Amino acid sequence: MTADHSASKKTRQLTTTVKNKALDLGFNLVGIVLAEPSMRLNAYLAWIDREMHGTMGYLARPDRLARRRDLNVILPGVQSIVVVGLNYFAGRLPPEVTADPSRGRISNYAWGVDYHDVMTPRLYELAEWLADETGGAVQSKVYVDTGAILERDLGVSAELGFTGKNTMLINPRRGSFFFLGELLTTAALTPDQQRRTMPNCGSCARCIAACPTNAFPQPYVLDARRCISYLTIELKGWIPRDLRPLLGNWVYGCDICQDVCPFNRFAAPTSESGFAAADVASAAPPLLELLALDEAAFERRFAGSPIRRIKRQRLVRNACVAAGNWGAGAAVVPLTKLLDDHELLVRGHAAWALGRIGRQDGLAAIAQRFSAETDPDVRYEMKQIVG
Repeated sequence: MTADHSASKKTRQLTTTVKNKALDLGFNLVGIVLAEPSMRLNAYLAWIDREMHGTMGYLARPDRLARRRDLNVILPGVQSIVVVGLNYFAGRLPPEVTADPSRGRISNYAWGVDYHDVMTPRLYELAEWLADETGGAVQSKVYVDTGAILERDLGVSAELGFTGKNTMLINPRRGSFFFLGELLTTAALTPDQQRRTMPNCGSCARCIAACPTNAFPQPYVLDARRCISYLTIELKGWIPRDLRPLLGNWVYGCDICQDVCPFNRFAAPTSESGFAAADVASAAPPLLELLALDEAAFERRFAGSPIRRIKRQRLVRNACVAAGNWGAGAAVVPLTKLLDDHELLVRGHAAWALGRIGRQDGLAAIAQRFSAETDPDVRYEMKQIVG
């Protein structure tokens, strides 16, 4: 046996044991890719040039782009990337709940605990195990959607699925309801080979047709500036007025393009109990409850949840928009109270909601507070209503 053959055999054996260890740690999918720039890096750069990333400036930062072009900037000597997937599908809500405009809808992935707190420790455990297996000869770096890499492209290269027209990574047998994580390592591992038989979307375009904000200008391209998930989570400022009526009652994320995908018929409920909703209110909380949240109540209610990351200001902002779209008189009193909120985004979106509902007492409350309002953006929102 030649030295090269022996080394190759050891690499294959290590690769197999790495994959088995990842599965033992609870991940549902695992694949290996070479630590090379993404195959769609140029498409990503063109997307940035078209400013479709919106206010997510970190995606275009020169240091982040340098890392995407050369992964050695992240981890010198990196050779391989272990890509893992973890199913988060917590089932579907009853139709009478999803159709209830008095409830705020939350994306499936955020019904339970924060996935970072589940996946990150497991990847660190995998990194420690790999270091022990190699006698401390390798170094690793852990990412759970926190690094300057194009993880969905890595998922395609790792044979975890294919890219859908909604830009999601879709596994033919599991659908798209799974998180991705990565372990960058200096260990030499055997990469998965690309199959030529991987399915694709074919002529299906249900996701594009179903998106209420027309966030897909063409198949495989997402304009984040129009995406409900971006508008309710990533956007830190004012939700564009023309898009607010299109958000419906989504208050954190959106699942529409996944819910209509035929491949998600195969989605099986996750075995991670922490991802499940404790009750209906965890997945679709009453809007009146969200509008009443102060800082302390928000912290109590969303401790350990990914929703906590957007803070009370943005969640209540989103709830104001949803309440305006609900259009019920029951929301007028809590929205009127929010006209005096310490957060200007809350005050302004509450005014918009009251204007959309159009009840006389709500309009009178806006007129009464207009003269005392000092923030020009909030005054602008009020002026659109009181003239």
